[in-house]
Amino acid sequence: MKPSIREFQTLMTTLYGDRDRKRGIEKTLLWMQTESGELLEAFLKGDLEGLKEEVADVLAWLCSVCNLLEIDLEAVAWEKYPFKCPKCSSSPCNCIFH
Repeated sequence: MKPSIREFQTLMTTLYGDRDRKRGIEKTLLWMQTESGELLEAFLKGDLEGLKEEVADVLAWLCSVCNLLEIDLEAVAWEKYPFKCPKCSSSPCNCIFH
């Protein structure tokens, strides 16, 4: 079995926690935004390998942001999305698109 999101978040603390704290939340958020932009660039280029790399980078930076804010990413994700849409409470979602 592969590690959980929580275990991945803990790994990011082990690997980068000191750096992240020194960098601070604002700069860490900017780095995460930069990685999101790189994900978009890979998508627009149709670069599947680049997409895989950037998705992993976005997750890593999101974990770093959550670590700095003392947010358990896995817990809040499951709390908001408990196997159903948070708006219509259906699975799959039955919300009407606007």
